[in-house]
Amino acid sequence: MKKLFLLISILSLSQVNAQIDPVKYPTFTNIEDALNNEKAVYSMSFREKGLFNLPPQIVKLDSLFFLNIMANKFEKMDQALFKLKELEFLNVNENSIKYIPDEISQLKKLTTFSMNLNSLTSINPNVGKLQNLKAVHFDANNLNTFPEALMEIPALEEINLQGNQISFITDRLYQIKNLKFLNLANNQINDMGTLSFPKKIKYLELQQNAIIRLPENLFKAQELEFLNISDNNITEISPGIKGLKSIVSMNLANNNLKDIPVEISQLKKLKTLILIGNPIEKSKIEKLKAMLPEAQVYF
Repeated sequence: MKKLFLLISILSLSQVNAQIDPVKYPTFTNIEDALNNEKAVYSMSFREKGLFNLPPQIVKLDSLFFLNIMANKFEKMDQALFKLKELEFLNVNENSIKYIPDEISQLKKLTTFSMNLNSLTSINPNVGKLQNLKAVHFDANNLNTFPEALMEIPALEEINLQGNQISFITDRLYQIKNLKFLNLANNQINDMGTLSFPKKIKYLELQQNAIIRLPENLFKAQELEFLNISDNNITEISPGIKGLKSIVSMNLANNNLKDIPVEISQLKKLKTLILIGNPIEKSKIEKLKAMLPEAQVYF
């Protein structure tokens, strides 16, 4: 499992790197080289350096907007970090950090904040003051509730909380108005109540939980394109599924479904439907395939 999240963190980092021009913004890996550089330094990586603390001289790099300190031995976030007021991308994956200090609110320009594979049990409310955040990655920590602080950041477009111990989500998710990607896979969610989702949500991952029933409000997400609810305990799908007008791919594998409502035939954009591992009779599968001539049905 740890290797899986390691891969996720690496992919996340590569996506951030893709946004940085390596010629215009070369990434330094040595603090001395950075300090001796005649031009402003914008990007630094201390990945896998065995560090317990940041080099204190880093505060002199006041133009830094990208910092990668993943895969070290940090147990806390150094105060020097919060002096870097221009930071936009911060990667602290794969350390042993247990909490986020109040000073996190000083990084006003932060747009991507990644702390996968740490030891967080909660998210400091001051994270909610980072109103420019677009993406957060808190995969593989020890969170047991959806971080309330994230509800205060309507600009957020991507939230990754895979591999925690989340069992409860306050019904304020809809407040994150720009949210497009939400990953809550591999948690302990069983009752989603009447949870409402942001109107712009496009990708929703809820696989490997203990969900019995999907909230009816989910079917109001008319821009949702990809839904993965595999490996849960879902016994039926509501006819309200017809509301997912933009759905392209739906993974319902390994649940307890015995039938799929005929309303699914109204999903004209559906191209992939995965039903592997459900107790659905073959005759019902054949009818389903006839109703969805443009979709590939896996069973």
